[in-house]
Amino acid sequence: MKPDRNSSLQTWIDWLLSLHAEEIDLGLARIREVAGKLDLLTPQPLVISVAGTNGKGSSVAMLSAIYQASGYQVGVYTSPHLLRFNERIQINGKMADDQAIVEAFDTIESVRGQTKLTYFEFSTLAALMIFKRQPLDVMILEVGLGGRLDAVNILDADASLITAIDIDHSDWLGDDRSVIALEKAGITRPHKIAICSDNDIPDSLMQYALEHQINLKCLGTDFSYLPTTPAWQFLAQDTTFSNLTTLPYPSLKGDFQLQNATGVVALIQALNDRLSVTAEAIAAGLEQTVHPGRLQRLEVDGKAWLIDVAHNPQSAEVLSAYLAKQSFSGNAIFSVLADKDYLPMINSVAPYVNRWHIAPLNVPRAIEVNRLEKVLLTAGVERQQIKKHATIFEAVESARSESDKVLCWGSFFTVAQVFEAIETQNLTTIEGV
Repeated sequence: MKPDRNSSLQTWIDWLLSLHAEEIDLGLARIREVAGKLDLLTPQPLVISVAGTNGKGSSVAMLSAIYQASGYQVGVYTSPHLLRFNERIQINGKMADDQAIVEAFDTIESVRGQTKLTYFEFSTLAALMIFKRQPLDVMILEVGLGGRLDAVNILDADASLITAIDIDHSDWLGDDRSVIALEKAGITRPHKIAICSDNDIPDSLMQYALEHQINLKCLGTDFSYLPTTPAWQFLAQDTTFSNLTTLPYPSLKGDFQLQNATGVVALIQALNDRLSVTAEAIAAGLEQTVHPGRLQRLEVDGKAWLIDVAHNPQSAEVLSAYLAKQSFSGNAIFSVLADKDYLPMINSVAPYVNRWHIAPLNVPRAIEVNRLEKVLLTAGVERQQIKKHATIFEAVESARSESDKVLCWGSFFTVAQVFEAIETQNLTTIEGV
């Protein structure tokens, strides 16, 4: 039965997931048609789109925190969520409530007619509807997949940020970094500012910007950063930017966050004529940024856990570097999606793992647990180091009884189910230890 505005949010989500045969169906024609009916294509706030393979979620979180620290009204649309769908739609750091989302879904359903929409497209339209009802100064939209054909790209962004580019979602985006960069470049617009915080920018992205008259500014060419103690420096090579020499390190863990922060600071400076931001607000925002599931340290029942959503080779290398710096040695709760390049992921992290607790994720695209065991064996993991479980819940219970240090990683779904298990099992947690 079709839900209505009196139905629960979970009822709507379950129905939306069953509505479209394809989990991913790239293209803008369908969602643009419905967005036009809802008058969502020309929002009043400044619009920032953020794409990239890794670092886009952290960059969105930093942008939001800095603009909030400046006193602006900020709407953020991001994905995926970890525990609640509401995490995807936030205003000034607070999640949209169930009823606001349900009413948006109901309105979308009432106007779409025979136009098919995916779950993500419904979600994107709902976010834009909720933002339209608020007196926002800026909307920050995270691309879900790729860029050029992603649902958020129905809007002509005033500015765009492209973070680290790597091979991921190869079934949809291909396995060539130059081609993937062009997909990311699709969120940019002629004569609008675009920032790229990748430290090895593909030539294809530079050529695209030149051909389409994109005002592209790049890390290493137009701006850079210098790690110093106790602060870090933002260095301007282009007149668009100004030097900032005493910035606090981002609150988010991992050396790579400094690269993300540099791109964020560059974008904020480039937009200073539209939304003025002081150095003090930038500093406050960097210190106040919160982004769960990214090198997140927890004490779980008195034991040290590290939670990270690393789910492709590039992010696994970053995780590995962090583990090396922390001299980590412990157990891992691990599962991954079948369409990921998981062997190099495992190779990067394996030196720091004594025992692998693996389980199926029971979501579309998830790898079957026996297949995952074979991949671990191929990577050189000893059979006695692998323990299979029926669910992530069982893996959590087993891992916490065996080791004082536990790493949870491999997918957003893995992390989400670990958090759910911790909550369901009423485990005592302390943040940041």
